[in-house]
Amino acid sequence: MSNDGVNAGRRRFLVAATSVVGAAGAAGAAIPFLGSWAPSAKAKAAGAPVRVNVGKIEPGQQIVAEWRGQPVFVLHRTPEIMQGLKKIEAQLADPESKESEQPAYVNPEERSIKPELLFVLGVCTHLGCAPTFRPEVAPADLGPDWVGGYFCACHGSRYDLAGRVYKAQPAPLNLPVPPHSYESDNIVIIGIDEGAV
Repeated sequence: MSNDGVNAGRRRFLVAATSVVGAAGAAGAAIPFLGSWAPSAKAKAAGAPVRVNVGKIEPGQQIVAEWRGQPVFVLHRTPEIMQGLKKIEAQLADPESKESEQPAYVNPEERSIKPELLFVLGVCTHLGCAPTFRPEVAPADLGPDWVGGYFCACHGSRYDLAGRVYKAQPAPLNLPVPPHSYESDNIVIIGIDEGAV
């Protein structure tokens, strides 16, 4: 058999073009397949676990994650914040969190696994408004006894920086603590109980 009349340059071009088109088709098919491994928005709303990198949160800073369609306040507490929590216990409705919704593995006063990191649902226990993060001490609008906390502007409920509600507030309970666990020192999974991983 003779290869007379065969253009070798054209053959290389056709092989290369076919390879490129095939690779693009394979990538196009792989992207939706790999995307299907991540939980959908519907699955997240139903309670799929959410990973949060707490290693990037500066002391005194709060970020807001989302789990089950609700905000989760993630606060990196400072030693000063921790001292302030002890000063106001007499002003709180449930300082030991006996009536509150929280996992058994969290410290009931600090309401956390590790004292410096707080995870609470950012939904007021009165009528479901979103409290605002008010870390400043003794602001004019909250009074001289305020050591930082959460303030719900809807009806005036106040919480400390452990999510514990003050006495005589419209809100009846402390902010709920969601189930969470440490995958590593910097990664926390909201939605999976500590020890279940």
